[in-house]
Amino acid sequence: MVRSGKQYLASIQDHRSIYIDGKKVDNVTTHPAFKGISQSIAKLYDIAVDPLNDMTYKTENGTTANKIYMMPKSREELRDRRAAIQKWSESTFGFVGRSPDHVAAYMAGFASAPDVFERGLTKLKDNASNFYKFARDNDLYLSYVIIPPQIDRSKAAHELEEEFLATGVYKENEDGITIRGSQMLGTSAAVSDYLFVSCITPLRPGDETYAVSFVVPMDAPGLKLYCRPSFAADKPSVYDYPLSTQFDESDALVVFEDVFIPWEHVFVYKDIKLVQAQFHETPAHRIGNNQAQTRYVTKLKFVIGLARKIAAANGIDKIPSVQEKLGELASLAATAEGLLLASEYECIFDHRGNAIPNPRFLYGAMGLQNSIYPQVIHIFRELVGGGVLQVPSSYKELVNPETKADMERYVRSSTMGAVEKVKLFKLAWDIIGSEFGGRHQQYEMFYAGAPFVAKGYAYRNYGYDEAVALAENCLNSYSIPEDSLVES
Repeated sequence: MVRSGKQYLASIQDHRSIYIDGKKVDNVTTHPAFKGISQSIAKLYDIAVDPLNDMTYKTENGTTANKIYMMPKSREELRDRRAAIQKWSESTFGFVGRSPDHVAAYMAGFASAPDVFERGLTKLKDNASNFYKFARDNDLYLSYVIIPPQIDRSKAAHELEEEFLATGVYKENEDGITIRGSQMLGTSAAVSDYLFVSCITPLRPGDETYAVSFVVPMDAPGLKLYCRPSFAADKPSVYDYPLSTQFDESDALVVFEDVFIPWEHVFVYKDIKLVQAQFHETPAHRIGNNQAQTRYVTKLKFVIGLARKIAAANGIDKIPSVQEKLGELASLAATAEGLLLASEYECIFDHRGNAIPNPRFLYGAMGLQNSIYPQVIHIFRELVGGGVLQVPSSYKELVNPETKADMERYVRSSTMGAVEKVKLFKLAWDIIGSEFGGRHQQYEMFYAGAPFVAKGYAYRNYGYDEAVALAENCLNSYSIPEDSLVES
């Protein structure tokens, strides 16, 4: 099935333990910190359930499901999946990084390579596929935590001063395992249905206790989320902070206080090699990041579109130096989009028949992400100038009879009135000046991990044979002149 926004909102009104500002949240759908993002996610589900948006497909089991759960078998199916993801990303303007389509892609990637999980415990081999079907057929929203806490990055999990600072297996019995420890970075976990838990950072011998992969419902006893400060809760209106109020996903430290996980929800158990294989020997990491790059391209388009509008509003869009800046933005955005489309058009097929985005272009895009987005924001700042610093404190100055006339006279441009201009510049400020905007710059800079991690993916997946062969062909085409050899 494909569920509606109303059904989604009902599903997250449970007994989950979410803490913010020292207090437990009673209802994430009404709390000021989470109401905006939960409503935005509900809107995504309403888009998907509307047949006019073409966001459903017939599964291999004959059910109807959301295209975010597709396991593409052709270039055309990759394109259809991207088109569906793009519809969602356009609804959030690319500012919701962990919308339901992200981890859905990982689940589809796992299920499309069942042979990988057969290398683990026999009783677990079908769990990833079975849960994928459950999540797909119930249109669930999964988030994930796949990075251990930043306590001492120089040490392996088992070398830390205490056991179970990272998430690990505390004990097991015939019914399942008990999990203890913590994990970061639970983006959107507060408003999701289930949490996928594993470790994408390399584990070392001795870390077997922490080499696990499982799913857990957000209201599981002992599961606690400690959220960072909200960027939405104290804002006066959507008009004043249009992005902060609607798309603040929240990030959280996730704590497992002896959380019981039944065996059927465990995918990998105490297997270091298999924990890594689930990401990189299945299509999961590549189709998951295909979703991420689709969302990122939408975000870049949105920012440069806004830059173009502000340049026009300020009457500077005919100045050659401004056009140069706009052209640079266009080039950066086109580079990211071109690499995304190339990864789809030049897709590869694994031995299972899965169509997978070409890693040369996909990871090439990811390797540039941490430099392109800050560059785009820097140019955007230059184009906006000081205009974002003179907007009124809130919409109230625009409606108060004592201040309205001054706003209408002095805070305007030659092409628009005060209300429209302030609206435009407040949107710009929410990207470059608010806490929300600062968080997003940090998010894009470290989306794939530290820069060496992101560029490491590009290095390992470029396929240097072709490039090296070109260089060698050139080297082999000439030598020391024969005349010189004769003379010597």
